[in-house]
Amino acid sequence: MEHNTKKITGIHGPHSIIPVEKPKDSSSTLKRLFYYFGEEKNKIFIALFLVILSTFLTLLVPYFTGKIVDALTVSKDMINLLEVRNLILYVLAFYVFSSLFMYFQEFIIAGISQRVVYKIRKDIFDKFQKMPVIFFDRTTHGELMSRVTNDIDNINNTISQTMIQFMHTFISTIGTVFIMFYINKIMALVTLATVPIVLLVTRTIANNTKKYFKTQQQFLGNLNGHIEESISGIDVVRMFNKEDDMINKFKRFNDDLKEVGVKAQIWSGFIMPIMNAIGNLTFVIIVLSGSLLVLNNAITIGVVTSFIFYSKQFQRPINELASTFNQLQSGIAGAERVFEILDEEDEREDELDAIEADNIKGKVEFKNVYFNYSKNKEVLKDISFMVEAGTKVALVGPTGAGKTTIVNLLTNFYEVTKGEILIDDMNINKYKKNSLRNMFGVVLQDTYLFSGTIKENIRYGKLDATEEEIIAACKISNADEFIKRLPNGYDTYISEGGGNLSQGQRQLLAIARAVLKDPSILILDEATSNVDTRTELKIQEAMISLMKNRTTFIIAHRLSTIRDADIIMMIEDGRIIEKGTHEELIETKGAYFNLYMSQYLNTAE
Repeated sequence: MEHNTKKITGIHGPHSIIPVEKPKDSSSTLKRLFYYFGEEKNKIFIALFLVILSTFLTLLVPYFTGKIVDALTVSKDMINLLEVRNLILYVLAFYVFSSLFMYFQEFIIAGISQRVVYKIRKDIFDKFQKMPVIFFDRTTHGELMSRVTNDIDNINNTISQTMIQFMHTFISTIGTVFIMFYINKIMALVTLATVPIVLLVTRTIANNTKKYFKTQQQFLGNLNGHIEESISGIDVVRMFNKEDDMINKFKRFNDDLKEVGVKAQIWSGFIMPIMNAIGNLTFVIIVLSGSLLVLNNAITIGVVTSFIFYSKQFQRPINELASTFNQLQSGIAGAERVFEILDEEDEREDELDAIEADNIKGKVEFKNVYFNYSKNKEVLKDISFMVEAGTKVALVGPTGAGKTTIVNLLTNFYEVTKGEILIDDMNINKYKKNSLRNMFGVVLQDTYLFSGTIKENIRYGKLDATEEEIIAACKISNADEFIKRLPNGYDTYISEGGGNLSQGQRQLLAIARAVLKDPSILILDEATSNVDTRTELKIQEAMISLMKNRTTFIIAHRLSTIRDADIIMMIEDGRIIEKGTHEELIETKGAYFNLYMSQYLNTAE
C-alpha cells in the first residue's frame, strides 16, 4: 500500500504476493491492448507455432517412454535392442528440440513484450505532456507514478510470461487429454477422476490466501507509513522525547504484520503438499487400476507407465492455470488503469488563428472571471480588475482564498469557467500557449530544481544563454557569491529537487533563472520566504531592478513585503473584497487593515 501526500501542482511544478485487482471491462481492454500488437502479429504467430511444436514434442515423451518399457518387459529373447535404441534416441531428440523451441519462443515473446511496453510507456509519457495542469492538481503524484511503473510492469509480465504460459497450459492440457483417450479410454477416465478435487482444493486455498495477503498488504502499508513519518519527522520526535512512543507503535504494527504474514504463508504453503498428496493419490489409483488391467491383458505395463507421466503433465498445468489466470487479470487491470490516463482530455489546443505572443507589454485584465474545480466546487466568483503594463500587483488573503488560482488562470494553466482574461487587450486564448507562457517568469516559495549542474538549471528557461549572461543573472539575484564557494562552481552537480543545497540557495537559483529569462510578466509566490533576513534584503534589492517596467503579480502572506505595491487586492472566498494601495487600505480599516495589524502585533510581541 502506498502512502502518498497530494502535492498541488499548478504553477508549482511537480516480490510480495498481493491480491489481484480485477479489471472492470476485460473485453474492451483486451481489444485496446491488442491494438499495440499490430506490428507484432507475424512474430506472435511464429511464437505460437513454436509453442505448439515444443508442447507436442513434450507430450510425445511419455508415449514413447511407455513403448520403451513395453520393449524391455517382453521375453529377453524377443528384445529388439535396435528398436529400444531408436526409441531412446527419439525421446532424447524430443527433449532437445522441445528445449530449443522453448528458448526461441521465449526470446521472441521477450522482444514482443518489450516493444509493446515501450510503445505504451511512450504514449502515457507523451500524454502527460499534453494534459492540463488541473489534472495533476487533483491526482496524487504517487498514483500517476504507480501507473507508469507498476501497472506497465504488470502488462510486461503478462505479455512475457502469461502469454506463453497460457498457450502452453491450454495446448498441453488439451493434448494430454486427447493422447490419454487415444491410448486407453478407461485409464484416461481414471486419471481424470481427481480433477474435481484439485479444482475444489485450489479454489478454497486461493480464497483464504487472498484474504490474508490483502490484510498483509494493508498492515504493510501501515508499517511503511509509520516508518516514513518517523524518519521525516525525526527532529520533532526527538524534540518532544517521543522515541519510545514511536518504537512501541512500530512494534504494534510489526506484530500485526507478522501474525497475518504467518497465516498468509501457512495457507499459501498448503497448496504444494495437498497437490502432492492428490498427485500421489492419482499415482496409486493409476497403478492399482492399471495393474488390474495388465493382469487381464487389457493393457501393457508401458501404457501404465505412460499414464503415470501423463497424470503429472496433466496436473501441473491445472495447478498453474489459476496463477496464470490471476496474473492475466492483473495485467489487464494494469492496462485498464493506463488506458484511463490515455483517455483523459488533452489540454485545449491552440485556436487555428492563434498568434505568437511577441512583444507583450504586460497589460492584464480580468473580466467577470469565474472558475470551478468541479460542478460543486466554485473557487473564483466574478473576478474583475485591470492593471496597466509595469504595474506591481499584490494578491493577499487567507489560504485557499483563490490567489494561486488567479495566476494559474493568467498563465492559461487552467481554463476559465466563465468570463475572459486579456493580455494587451487580447483574449489569452488567441495567443499560442507556448509563446504566451514564454512571456512569464515564475519564482515560487517551494522552487524545483532538476538533476544536473547549476548552470543547466539556471539556463532552463533560456537554453541559448551564454555563460556571461548566466553569471550576470546570478549576480543580480545574489546567487553568484555562494555558487563560487561550491566545489565546482557553476558546474557543481545538484540532485533532483536540489536536495544537496539549502532552501535559501535553491531559492536564489530560482530567482536567477527568472532573471535570465527576462519575462514580460513576473509572478512571485512568497519568493523570499525561505531565506534569511540578510539575504532577503539583498533579494528584495535585486527584485526592485527585476520588477522595473514589468507587470508583477506577488502572492504574499507577509504583508510587510508588499507595502510598496501599486495595487493590493484582498482575496477572500474567491472574491476581491478590497483593492487599493497599502495606505488606502489601511485608511479604510477593513479586512486588509485587520490582517495587517494582526501581523504587526504578532511581530511586535
